[in-house]
Amino acid sequence: MDLKTYLKSYNIKVTKCRLKVLKILSDANDALTVEKIYKTCNDEGKIADLSTVYRSLDLFEEKNVVSKVDLGNGKYSYKIKGETHKHILKCNMCNKEIEIECPMDQVEEIIKNKTGFVLIDHELKMKALCKDCMDKANNEKKV
Repeated sequence: MDLKTYLKSYNIKVTKCRLKVLKILSDANDALTVEKIYKTCNDEGKIADLSTVYRSLDLFEEKNVVSKVDLGNGKYSYKIKGETHKHILKCNMCNKEIEIECPMDQVEEIIKNKTGFVLIDHELKMKALCKDCMDKANNEKKV
């Protein structure tokens, strides 16, 4: 992947730091913390301060280039967005369906960060009511 073209395709101004951060993320197999990105970024010589790395990652998140995963305790990890599978959420009352991104990516990162375990498979079963059906059910309770 040509990183300069990739950044330009998202209307992101190309800088040395942004290219380095994007390269680090694209070379990684897993999501990385800001501290790991910063350390890797500067291992070969000072390229950016920590605040510049944070700003680059915030911009990448805003432009939908990376996923930011909350690990708890004010820690986050980042990875380049790729093709993720989706799940269908279906209302139990009216059968209305919507497609959502798999929330297990975040859960997987939290599990790995806290326990060292890596999920190799998951099954996700959710039951839901849409807002209209919830409102209808709540109104019926009031009567």
